[in-house]
Amino acid sequence: MITIDPKEIPQPKLHQYLLGAVGPRPIAFASTIDELGRPNLAPFSFFNVFSSNPPILIFSPARRGRDNTTKHTLENVKKNKECVINVVNWDIVEQASLTSTEYPEGVSEFAKSGLTPIPSDLVKPFRVKESPVQMECKVNDIVELGQGGGAGNLIICEVIRLHIDENILDADGKISPEKIDLVARMSGHWYTRASKGLFQLPQPTSQIGIGYDQLPADIKNSTALTGSDLAKLAGAETLPDETSVNEYKLLELPELFIQYEDDLVKLEQKLHQHAKDLLAKNQVNDAWMTLLAFNRR
Repeated sequence: MITIDPKEIPQPKLHQYLLGAVGPRPIAFASTIDELGRPNLAPFSFFNVFSSNPPILIFSPARRGRDNTTKHTLENVKKNKECVINVVNWDIVEQASLTSTEYPEGVSEFAKSGLTPIPSDLVKPFRVKESPVQMECKVNDIVELGQGGGAGNLIICEVIRLHIDENILDADGKISPEKIDLVARMSGHWYTRASKGLFQLPQPTSQIGIGYDQLPADIKNSTALTGSDLAKLAGAETLPDETSVNEYKLLELPELFIQYEDDLVKLEQKLHQHAKDLLAKNQVNDAWMTLLAFNRR
């Protein structure tokens, strides 16, 4: 067994040890609003419930380790002492992950992730329609734990309104662990799905994806692609160029185009299904080329 003095190792390494040891961690999908009324949405895994009377949640947006800057969520709750904590389940985990991208100030993560903002009853920040549990909160206190990179900021929230999707309740009116299908963070790219176990999800923070709002309408409206599929596509930093798409079409997709050359509706459906299969394997660039090939017929 190794013994470590936290003061004697680099902060990033200590961070990795702590996140590897303490998990799985629930995810606070925090919705806030700035002084101009612009929404912000971000996930945080330094989070839990600490009291039921009064109902208290605490989450912690840490100072960035690379440059010691603070996150928009923290800045927003300092100015407007309100937030909404939405829970993250399997259906929206890809979209929630996409919102961790470092978009410029004022850019709406709702628009970039394709999630739906809906008005809250008692607070200004929006709720996430797709989340199965949404908790409107007033911020009672903010406790700064340090001034260096990696330092946490405890946002102590009191739940003042709770919204629960009836579809996740069991016969006794309790939240069913299987129906809510929660996910939680481990370390690195690892998550866990409460009902299934470990899975990996590449983190988008190293690049700025194009966002859901930049997806072509035919892709947004696909009957084959789910919100998670669209989030993977939206996380792409750039799209394949026309030459690459044409080459991919000729090499990888000729049979589909020949088989359905007289039925464009069926062809599009088959291409979208093929793209979905590629996305399941995290072959995002190939999925994009498959989808764009329809417009190169």
